[in-house]
Amino acid sequence: MYNRIVLILSFFIFFSASIHAQKELTVKIDSTNQRKVEYNPLAPAKAAFYSAVLPGLGQAYNKKYWKIPIVYAALGTSIYVYNFNDDAYNRYRTAYKLRLAGKQDEFTTDTGQYTLSTNALITAQKGFKKDRDLSLLVTGIFYVLQVVEASVNAHLMQFNIDDNLSFNPQLIQNDFNGKPLVGASFKIEL
Repeated sequence: MYNRIVLILSFFIFFSASIHAQKELTVKIDSTNQRKVEYNPLAPAKAAFYSAVLPGLGQAYNKKYWKIPIVYAALGTSIYVYNFNDDAYNRYRTAYKLRLAGKQDEFTTDTGQYTLSTNALITAQKGFKKDRDLSLLVTGIFYVLQVVEASVNAHLMQFNIDDNLSFNPQLIQNDFNGKPLVGASFKIEL
């Protein structure tokens, strides 16, 4: 049992030593003419807070002004659809209640004939209520998405995405047999 452990340990030590003997593949980053961006860990939290307080304010904080109309268009459209469905639901609900009370509703003619049946009023109520609730859900999703977008954008703005970044791969050959070595390592020089 002891011999097996020693054999396994010596096997791992032997192969790990050969792995560390390889030359490194370096990736050089040309840091000339780069602007230094200070890392602000509170910037994403501020952007999210500003967007939560007033939709679009987080995008303005990130200086992405072109996103503000998109935020308001998404939220405004979903709120408009909510109001439209809520008004239609209330209209059909009122007509249904008046019909149950035996009074004339907007879907009953002066002669007493129904332009919509009672079942049609019930079906319309269910449909508009479902659409109203769905548009409320969509409005909430758009609100949360704009908060998350502002936060993620603030995170990503702190990464260096300069055009001066470079990648210089090199082929390393084994010194003993001249064959290329398998493996890669990256070194970032700032």
